[in-house]
Amino acid sequence: MFAFFSGYLFWYPVIMSLFWITGSLLFYFRRERKEPLPLKESPLVSILVPCYNEEETVRETIAHLLNLNYPNYEIIMINDGSTDGTAVVAKELALKHKNVRFIDLQKNSGKANALYLGLLASRGEFLVCIDSDALLDKNALLYMIPHFTTEHNGERVGAVTGNPRVRNRSSLLARMQLVEYASIIGSIKRTQRVLGKIMTVSGVIVAFRKKALMDVGLWDRDMITEDIAVTWKLQKRFWDVRYEPNAICWMLVPETIRGIWNQRVRWAQGGVEVLLRHWDIFLDWRQRRLYLIYVEQLCSILWSVLWVIFTFLVLFNTAVTANIFNLFTLFSCILSVICILQFFISIALDSKYDKEMKKYYFWAAWYPVLYWYMNTLVVVRAIPKAIFRKKGTFAIWESPDRGVKGNMGA
Repeated sequence: MFAFFSGYLFWYPVIMSLFWITGSLLFYFRRERKEPLPLKESPLVSILVPCYNEEETVRETIAHLLNLNYPNYEIIMINDGSTDGTAVVAKELALKHKNVRFIDLQKNSGKANALYLGLLASRGEFLVCIDSDALLDKNALLYMIPHFTTEHNGERVGAVTGNPRVRNRSSLLARMQLVEYASIIGSIKRTQRVLGKIMTVSGVIVAFRKKALMDVGLWDRDMITEDIAVTWKLQKRFWDVRYEPNAICWMLVPETIRGIWNQRVRWAQGGVEVLLRHWDIFLDWRQRRLYLIYVEQLCSILWSVLWVIFTFLVLFNTAVTANIFNLFTLFSCILSVICILQFFISIALDSKYDKEMKKYYFWAAWYPVLYWYMNTLVVVRAIPKAIFRKKGTFAIWESPDRGVKGNMGA
């Protein structure tokens, strides 16, 4: 049994890394290098901006939204019980700009609830949801909306997720996340799109067909990560979810250990909650295209738990034997090389959207050393939180670590 689990710890990441590399290359050659779908019509788009304690960032977000290269849209800001001056800023912006509206919620009831109420107030057939600290590229809607409107191509498209880019790059943690978003998240999105199913849209930038959201009962307001949950609901109802790498959105990421820990625990907890809620896909053969995504997530969780256990065993053995060379194995070296290879290929693909990306390749070396261990501990912490979390209550949010605004790239 020990040999089996130790073999699993090695072969799982090796196989999956090669799988993500192959999938991302297939996506690039089959779809990404082709010309984007043309915009032939411009339906009204409602841009929802949920806000919680975003007094310092929301002005910049709205300023970028007011300069989009798209002729027909409205902006709806939803203040979700902020305790700072967000409501004052939002009201001021709504009075100043005719296509900006403002919903003021007195109680913090979570992002999903804010989006829910924003949808009810929206006039557009399509919704674009963006975080209130993010800067949407001026051409993003030109790339996203044609997925919905192209004849014989878009009728079953329920959501299109965009391409988040990190704009604060002044710290080690921020630069590692910059590389991560290109090399890990970007590769996974591309590969899953080749498979036809996606684990999750990016909550920071995603477009929805309102009809599709209504069909699945809108967002689950009791789920800690509404973006993962609604992705699964849409795909279980056979709505297509797509990835559009040309739809760029510049975002801020945490730059403290505490900030990134809290963020990743929340993400991992949300992923586990979704797996617990949607296990019933295995009772329906029509959902078979989701099986692989579900099983891969389970395998990833198992790998994280085993990695933590084996790490403690190795550290204990090293302390007992006083042999520091126990920490350096051929397996760990191979895993690191495969990881760096994946980073190299993914950064090459993503440099099309971020010209400075290649110069941050050096920072990828820190990922296997630091990030792997943190992410595995995150999963171990998130599992009991997901299992024992009180069900049926609104998943409220807290003020995140926004990092330091460095080189923004936008």
